[in-house]
Amino acid sequence: MQTGIQHLHSGMAYLVLAGLIAVFIYALIGALGNRNFTDKDRKFGLIGLIPLHIQLLVGIIIYFISPLGFSNMTSGNAMADSVSRLYALEHPLINIIAVVLVTVGYSRAKKLTQDRASFRSLYMFYGIALLLILSRIPWSAWM
Repeated sequence: MQTGIQHLHSGMAYLVLAGLIAVFIYALIGALGNRNFTDKDRKFGLIGLIPLHIQLLVGIIIYFISPLGFSNMTSGNAMADSVSRLYALEHPLINIIAVVLVTVGYSRAKKLTQDRASFRSLYMFYGIALLLILSRIPWSAWM
């Protein structure tokens, strides 16, 4: 079961990254083109939001069933080894921050009244979240 969930988490990462990149580019083009922020644009923002939240739920499950997650953190040796620290602390914490940023950016874009500000909210928050996620992917295990 753990292997299947880890494969799901790894496979969904591609979908999450593609969604965040697509929304970032779409919002940047919308802001630079002075387009109106319509209901279609709001729904397009969900392409990055929904997969990221599903990925978070799968990641939380992995964190508690994997020996590299919570059990590694409670063993007391996680901070001494950089790989253990990445899996037990850095990867989950930074990605939770990224999920919060995407959620705030999307919510903020819905509430803003100026079109350019709505697009700006999407591309800024999604862009920062994308950079955070890319910085904490365990590349050695992923590729």
